[in-house]
Amino acid sequence: MALTVSQVARLAKISIRTLHHYDEIGLLKPSGRSEAGYRLYETKDLQRLQQVRFFKELGFPLEEIIRVLNDPDFDLRAALKSQRRLLLEKTGHLQALVRAVDAALDSIEKGTPMPQEEMFEVFGDFDPSKYEDEVHERWGNTEAYRESAKRTSGYTRKDWEQLKAEGDELQQRMAAQLAAGTPPTDEGVMDLAEQHRQYISRWFYPCSHEMHGGLGELYVSDSRFTQNIDRVRPGLAQFTQEAFQANAARALGQ
Repeated sequence: MALTVSQVARLAKISIRTLHHYDEIGLLKPSGRSEAGYRLYETKDLQRLQQVRFFKELGFPLEEIIRVLNDPDFDLRAALKSQRRLLLEKTGHLQALVRAVDAALDSIEKGTPMPQEEMFEVFGDFDPSKYEDEVHERWGNTEAYRESAKRTSGYTRKDWEQLKAEGDELQQRMAAQLAAGTPPTDEGVMDLAEQHRQYISRWFYPCSHEMHGGLGELYVSDSRFTQNIDRVRPGLAQFTQEAFQANAARALGQ
C-alpha cells in the first residue's frame, strides 16, 4: 500500500520538509501521485530512503549519496554488507569510548589517577583505510569507492591479515631505500612505488597512476597520514610521495 508524505515522515522519523527537499534534489522521488497531486511512496521508495539514512549515518554528503544510489550498477545487497561492516566498526569504537569514559569516572570517584598509557589507548592507531573516501573525493571517483566496498565486504580476517602484511612489507622496503640514501627517482624505488600501486589495485580498487600520485600528495598534505608514515622512519611520507610522483611520470613518459 502506498504511503503519503506525512505517513513516511512519521515512519522514518524525519520531517515532511526533508522529504520534499529529497524529492527536489533527486535523492528520493516518490513512485506515484494521488489524483490530487500528493506524493505517494511505495516499498521500493522506503528501501531507498533507508539507504539514504544509512549513508547519512556513515557521514556521506547528500551529493555523494545521490551519485551512488542513481548509479545503474548499484547493488543493494553489497551496499548493505559494506554498511554493516562500517557500522560495526563505528559501534565498536563508540563502545570503547563509553568504557574509557566509565574508567575515567571511576578513577575520579576512587580518587586514583588513571594510568597515562590507558588515557589515550581507546583512540587506537591511525588507520588509512578510514580515509579512503577522502582520497577518492580529492583524486578518485565513485566507481573506485564502490569497487573497494564490494571487494572488502567479502574479505575474511585472513584476507585482512594478508593485505596488512603486504602493505607493511612494502612500507618497510621503502623505508630501507630512504635509510640507504637512495633517491626517490631511482629505478628500484620507482619499482617499489609501482608495486604499491598494483597492491592497491589488487586489494581495493583500480588505481591509476594519477590517483596513486594523488594518494602520495595526501601523505604529505594531511598530518594524520604524515605522522603515521613517519613513525616508521622520519621523512618517509615525503620520500614515498616523491617516489609515487616519479613512478607516475615514468609511466606517462614525462
